Amino acid sequence: MSEPVKNSSSQIKLPLVLCIGLAAGVLIGASFGGKRVPGVSGDTSSDVQKFKEVLGLIQKEYVDETKTNKLVDEAIQHMLSKLDPHSAYISARDREEANEDLRGNFEGIGIEFNIFHDTLVVVSALSGGPSEAVGLQSGDQIINVNDTTIAGVGLSNLDVMKHLKGPKGSEVKIEVKRKNKKDLIRFTIIRDKIPQFSLDASYMIEPEIGYIKISRFSQTTFDEFKKALDTLRDKGMKKLVLDLQGNPGGYMNQAIDLADEFLPEGEKIVFTKGKDKNYNSEAFSTKKGDFEKGDLIVLVNEGSASASEIVSGALQDNDRALIVGRRSFGKGLVQSPFDLSDGSELRLTISRYYTPSGRSIQKPYTDEEEYQKDIVKRYKHGEFFHADSVKFTDSLKYTTLNGRTVYGGGGIMPDYFVPLDTTQNSHYLNELYNSNSIAEYAFNYANDHQEELKKGGYASFYKSFQVNDAMLNQLVATGERNKVKADGKDLNRNKKIFQIHVKAQIARRIWRNDGFYPIYNETNEVLQQAIKLFDRIPDLKRRPM
Repeated sequence: MSEPVKNSSSQIKLPLVLCIGLAAGVLIGASFGGKRVPGVSGDTSSDVQKFKEVLGLIQKEYVDETKTNKLVDEAIQHMLSKLDPHSAYISARDREEANEDLRGNFEGIGIEFNIFHDTLVVVSALSGGPSEAVGLQSGDQIINVNDTTIAGVGLSNLDVMKHLKGPKGSEVKIEVKRKNKKDLIRFTIIRDKIPQFSLDASYMIEPEIGYIKISRFSQTTFDEFKKALDTLRDKGMKKLVLDLQGNPGGYMNQAIDLADEFLPEGEKIVFTKGKDKNYNSEAFSTKKGDFEKGDLIVLVNEGSASASEIVSGALQDNDRALIVGRRSFGKGLVQSPFDLSDGSELRLTISRYYTPSGRSIQKPYTDEEEYQKDIVKRYKHGEFFHADSVKFTDSLKYTTLNGRTVYGGGGIMPDYFVPLDTTQNSHYLNELYNSNSIAEYAFNYANDHQEELKKGGYASFYKSFQVNDAMLNQLVATGERNKVKADGKDLNRNKKIFQIHVKAQIARRIWRNDGFYPIYNETNEVLQQAIKLFDRIPDLKRRPM
């Protein structure tokens, strides 16, 4: 499998911010391990029999040929939609791909790619992967896969996955066009396991302030976090910003282990309640915390869901961290996977989770349509811009360990609200991203100047590199070739934002996320505010009079 270049969750300002919130609710929030489906009990056997009768009649008597397996899949999906927004059915065909993000690895050839002008281009061969081992290079254009031409045929990311993804040990033959080479170069690649990282970035913002961004909670998240934490502490970190913005969640045990690193022994982290008592549980912090005393700020927004809310809720209720940003998504349901006989999977909501104070942060879901529109509704209502637009009921009032008031019923409300900065919203910039023009320009610039950029080093690039007017004009020309109409007024009005984005994308091509985020985060308004708020940390430890 190959991995496409992905834009940061908030690179394209407003439209994508809305989409993230909507998408967050459909991802698994926690897993207790796969189980077999129990046998049919007496009180449901008559219902099952009725369904079998209807299916048999359709198969035998219906006027047209019908695929009953497709009908069954659709019936299951419809049935689950009547329960809650997060119970889900995953077909055997889709199951592998659905679980890859959470496993922390996939099986494929190990490249980061993009599609420019209907041609698959290698952005980089992932370190230690099979493509790097055979000599695939950045800029190589993959023309043929197993003697099938894939260039100039309307290629999509899904098509790329179908051609290059495959089980470990399987073989794929590709032919690539390389710059300054007349003939195509043929490679035989043996697919292997390729790690996927859930920790996007970790670096020092200031001499004592570290920054860690986690994009999801996969099986490897805690190990990744520990490694990053140790590295930052070696660099003198005494204060930490943990960025969970746009993080849709994942495995509950990873969220618990992460929260445990910040809490002294014996503090409650989360508890669950289900119809089956086997799903009732309580999690408490242990002795192993490696950052129990350093100042801590956690960033959340409307795209932060499930496991992200477990972490932020635990740290807020225990008065351990200052939560900064905007109200989180509001997903307080726990799903468990059940293996079905045909290889498909049922992810069924089996419990609710509660923060240490007793809050359920699950937002109402009796109206499915309203639930799906909730994030858009928040935006239109003004919640992204004014904290007092958020209304909580007194019946859902709870108190933190030190007596501060917090609320349940719809996400985690931050201790310090940061409005969405609409001055950074550029329609023209969005169009350049959507057409892949910024990625294409940054890729070509980085490839053409790779030697001199690497020689100068990242520190010099970060401090001194400037995106000049000539470069912006070249970006405009790239956009026009991709059918994006130039908008000089928008560009001039938002020139600084364009310069930051282009510089960050060039840095990503050379130094990957370690180079990208320190530059891009200059546009992260929540982070920029958070850095100024460490003097408020002592207020969390004072009991109100």
